[in-house]
Amino acid sequence: MHVAERLLDRGEAVVGVDVFNNYYDPALKAARAARLEGRDRFGMVRMDVAQAEAFADLMSETGARRVVHLAAQAGVRYSIENPFAYERSNLAGHLSVLEACRRQPGFQHLVYASSSSVYGDRPGEGEGFKESDAAAEPVSLYAATKRACELMSFAYARLYGFPQTGLRFFTVYGPWGRPDMAYFTFTQKILAGEPIEVYGQGQMARDFTYIDDIVDGVVGALDHPPEAGVNRVLNIGDSRPVGLMDMIATLEKALGRTAQKVFRPMQPGDVTTTYADISQLQALTGYQPKIALEEGLPRFVDWHRGFYG
Repeated sequence: MHVAERLLDRGEAVVGVDVFNNYYDPALKAARAARLEGRDRFGMVRMDVAQAEAFADLMSETGARRVVHLAAQAGVRYSIENPFAYERSNLAGHLSVLEACRRQPGFQHLVYASSSSVYGDRPGEGEGFKESDAAAEPVSLYAATKRACELMSFAYARLYGFPQTGLRFFTVYGPWGRPDMAYFTFTQKILAGEPIEVYGQGQMARDFTYIDDIVDGVVGALDHPPEAGVNRVLNIGDSRPVGLMDMIATLEKALGRTAQKVFRPMQPGDVTTTYADISQLQALTGYQPKIALEEGLPRFVDWHRGFYG
C-alpha cells in the first residue's frame, strides 16, 4: 500500500494485485485497499499471483513494464504450522511473476521481496550482514522459500535477460503493518492488559526499519535497474539493530503503560540477531534511513489508536 501511494503521488499508474486471504484480519487489508481505490490511475485486482495464466493475462492487458512483487506468505512461525501455504504463495507465486515478466514485450525491471531470514541464525559480531555472505543455511521454511526465489530469479535473469532486483527486508514496522509482528501484537496485548510473551529470554535484537524508509529504498531500487540479464540482491534495513527489551521499553513509553512480561525460550525458526549492511543500496540510490525506533514506534501507536479506537 505504501509503495503504491508513493508511486501514485509522483504520477505513476498502478495496478494492485492481492488475494486478500485470511492469514490475518482481511478487514485491515480491505482498509488499505480502500485508501488507494479512490485515487486516479489506480486499479485493484483480487487475484492470487500464483494463478499463472490469469496473472500473465493481467500483465498483457495492462501493458505493465515494471513490477514490484511484494506478495508472499509471510511469517517464520506460521511456516512451521502450515508449510504448503509457502509452497504456493512464495514458490509458485514467484514463478508465476517471473513467467509473466519474461513474456512481456519491452519489460524493464522486476523488484521483488526477499528477506533477511535468508542469512540464517548468525551471532551478532558488530558488523552488518553483507549480500556477499553465505545464505545457505536457512532455519525456517519461510527463509528457504525466500532464498529459493532469489535463485529462481538468478536463473530467469540469465535465461531471459530482464533486469531484476531482490530486496532483503529487515523487520519492517509502522502504521498499517502486519498484526502478526511482535511490535503489533505487543501493542494490542499491553492495551488490553494482557501479558506479552518475550521469546529468546529477551536477548534477541532486530534491525527495525520504519515503513517510510523502506519505501524510499524500494522506489529507489525500482528507479535504478541493473543491466539486462542481471539479478541483483540488496539489503534494505535501518542498520541500527535494537535489542528486544529496548524495543519493549520504547513501546511502553509510547503507550504510557508497563507490559506484563512472560519470558520464553527461542522458538523454532527464530534467529537471534538481524543487522543490515546497507552500503550497496546507499551507493546505488543514496538510501539513508531517517526514522529511528524512538520516533517510529510512537507513530505506529498513534495510528493504532486511531484505527482501532
